[in-house]
Amino acid sequence: MDISKMRNIGISAHIDSGKTTLSERILFYCDKIHAIHEVRGKDGVGAVMDNMELERERGITIQSASTQVQWKDHIFNVIDTPGHVDFTVEVERSLRVLDGAILVLCSVGGVQSQSITVDRQLKRYHVPRIAFVNKCDRTGANPFKVRMQLREKLGLNAYMMEIPIGLEDKLEGVVDLITMKAIYFEGESGTDLRYAEIPAHLQADAEKYREELLDAASNFSDDLMEALLGEGEVTEDMINAAIRKGTLAEQFVPVFLGSAYKNKGIQPLLDGVVKYLPNPSEVKNYALDLDKNEEKVELTSNANDPCVSLGFKLEDGQYGQLTYVRVYQGCIKKGEELYNTRSRKKFKVGRLVRMNSASMEDINEGVPGDIVALFGVDCASGDTFCSGGLNYAMTSMFVPNPVISLSITPKDKKAADQMAKALNRFTKEDPTFQTYVDPESNQTIIKGMGELHLDVYVERMRREYNCDVETGMPQVAYRETITQQADFNYTHKKQTGGSGQYGRVAGFMEPISDKDYEFVDNIKGGAIPNEYIPSCDKGFRASLTKGSLIGFPIVGVKCTINDGQFHPVDSSDIAFQVAAQGAFREAYAKAKPCIMEPIMKVSIEGPTEFQGNIFGAINQRRGIIVSSNEDGNFSRVEAEVPLSEMFGFSTVLRSLTQGKAEFSMEFEKYGKVPNAISEKLISDYQEKKRKEQQGK
Repeated sequence: MDISKMRNIGISAHIDSGKTTLSERILFYCDKIHAIHEVRGKDGVGAVMDNMELERERGITIQSASTQVQWKDHIFNVIDTPGHVDFTVEVERSLRVLDGAILVLCSVGGVQSQSITVDRQLKRYHVPRIAFVNKCDRTGANPFKVRMQLREKLGLNAYMMEIPIGLEDKLEGVVDLITMKAIYFEGESGTDLRYAEIPAHLQADAEKYREELLDAASNFSDDLMEALLGEGEVTEDMINAAIRKGTLAEQFVPVFLGSAYKNKGIQPLLDGVVKYLPNPSEVKNYALDLDKNEEKVELTSNANDPCVSLGFKLEDGQYGQLTYVRVYQGCIKKGEELYNTRSRKKFKVGRLVRMNSASMEDINEGVPGDIVALFGVDCASGDTFCSGGLNYAMTSMFVPNPVISLSITPKDKKAADQMAKALNRFTKEDPTFQTYVDPESNQTIIKGMGELHLDVYVERMRREYNCDVETGMPQVAYRETITQQADFNYTHKKQTGGSGQYGRVAGFMEPISDKDYEFVDNIKGGAIPNEYIPSCDKGFRASLTKGSLIGFPIVGVKCTINDGQFHPVDSSDIAFQVAAQGAFREAYAKAKPCIMEPIMKVSIEGPTEFQGNIFGAINQRRGIIVSSNEDGNFSRVEAEVPLSEMFGFSTVLRSLTQGKAEFSMEFEKYGKVPNAISEKLISDYQEKKRKEQQGK
């Protein structure tokens, strides 16, 4: 297969911008499916890419789905990603393995809060993108405004590739600014393209936007610049080559437009993917050589080199564990042996398949740039598989920390067994979903990115594992920290027959803002021997796991030791660990500890008439309004609100705005808890401890 004719693309956007509807159209126009199904379809089938029953019911995408299609003579591997910030890891892992992306925007909503998050992720992984302004058939559609927002809010160098012929309910087609032809989408599902002259009333606009486009594209091509200045002939190939160069360098974003729902504008977008997004050989991918101190190695896209591939996503299907793999270098062949560089184990490639959403086809080999799936391989998300004696690791993806936790209790013994199976699978599949047993209350706690995230997993336990669980109150991931410097000088002495324990540790602790913990060794003259210095560090670290105020982890502490004492016989590693723990407790009590809570960045969008209600709801929740902007009769409010105040907010927001507003939130930072709330948290914790003592 010719690698230059392959594209690995993702479709990412804000919630409800039409990602899944667009991917459904792509499947249809590439002859992968023979009938179009809607996301919230009345036909009961639902979109092909939303293959989980829960996704079809809720009309949202929960897991990214992958499929391969053929457009003209090119092969596309398409990944449809979720829009909800709760499933942000699905977007992260998809972008990690993609070469290009289609950023979908709503022509009414424009650049929304989640579009900003997605754009940040695209920039993090250096993924070139083209923009598609969808929903141009909606009332209030304005693709030109969206293009300006791409520049102002995301700092992208965005230019129109097309202008619309009519908008809202009068959307008929688009004008291609490169060929200067009008394109109409006719036939039952927009499959017949009719090219015609540009309507007279759009001629001036088309010339104006074409001039802007050529001017911007000429920065990436001397030939085009000369042709424009010397009034030579400007050819289509020249323009396309310049735009491609700018797009691959992430310095230019072509903007296409249309309406996926009304089957308009999809075919030119697919042509745009071919013309402007990179093939796997045009993207530089690096691995770290574990044998050479993690030295960076550039990978080739040569099929004959040893294989390097990344397992970026796990799924537990009816036939066992399925591992989605992106091949970067060399080929994966059926029956071949591969080496997992993390677990240091070899395994044989038994069954190799290509996924088309939920269905699969068996294949014999995966070539460079391919996205395939392996069966029955014991591995974790983010593992690297190599052949030919290589010991490389692909750089891993960014995984955000969970911000919310719930306690779950199985209803009976059978449910308990099933719950263990379900939790084992979900934590393997999703790195942002974590679980542990609380040693004090003996309850099972699950942690995740938001209410919706945990809600979906609890629902999946009920459906896929027939496991009934009761959930407790959501808990916030609080932290403790100190607000001032405090000294410590602690001696640990224990003498009970045989060799004793002795160690004295002195120094001070102080608050730091940029790290969770730092240890500084300022010991002079061997007051504490070198071999016991790491023991002091270990003791301090052990003390960080649980603070004395409400039992949550301690962050933002710098511990400096500058003096101490040892005993030639009685001092030991454990003695200094215990001494450091005692010193930490002593200083922590004096350093005015306080409680920190997660502050969420909340973005609320809704009709302007309800803006007052939205402000009121934020103020009641100890929120700070950062900005609010009105756009016609639509307004967007950005605020910072403590997570503990956001539980059940969606219900309140719906009732305040007649169900017309929506919100999204993501973790922003940790902030100090007000004194009144802090006192209540401390007294609740003391009460809980007292009850546990009585219970014992």
